[in-house]
Amino acid sequence: MNYYETFWNHKYLSGETGWDIGCVSTPIKEYIDQLSDKNLKILIPGGGNSYEAEYLFENGFNNVFVVDISSIPLKNLAERLPSFPKDNLLHADFFELEDTFDLILEQTFFCALDPSFRKEYVNKMYKLLKPNGKLVGLLFNIPLNDDKPPFGGNKDEYEKLFSEKFKIEKMETAYNSIPPRAGNELFFILKRE
Repeated sequence: MNYYETFWNHKYLSGETGWDIGCVSTPIKEYIDQLSDKNLKILIPGGGNSYEAEYLFENGFNNVFVVDISSIPLKNLAERLPSFPKDNLLHADFFELEDTFDLILEQTFFCALDPSFRKEYVNKMYKLLKPNGKLVGLLFNIPLNDDKPPFGGNKDEYEKLFSEKFKIEKMETAYNSIPPRAGNELFFILKRE
């Protein structure tokens, strides 16, 4: 077990899961609701309890994968949704994942990574997406912590970071965040060309 796995296991076991809102976030739910291709191959990295995966699966998306360095939230999802394919629950380091996807949904994974990993995150997302694939989700548009997750940032920083590899189709303040995060999240759509 490596440091990161131990760190996140401790968070789950001690109930220190402030990022977990107990349901799919509204901006991501509304994005999912407008998707028509149920055959999309979708990844949720650092998926945690992955209410997004549950929502997708319950709405007919059967090609959904969740990767997390901690096995605890993967077990939680398997218990909540016994029909979810066990082979699609990946207990692994995101950065070691080898596959390609049509869509990757970002929900609190980016902010959980030390900022020193951000360039590597962008490069890995690029490699994991098929041509014309999309990275869609939420980023915090506030400073947050310097020494522990969640780590924040700002729109200018993100635009510089992602524009090297992706076409930024949208990056704007989410109008439909949950109340505690209202005004503090950017909803984004990035396309790999």
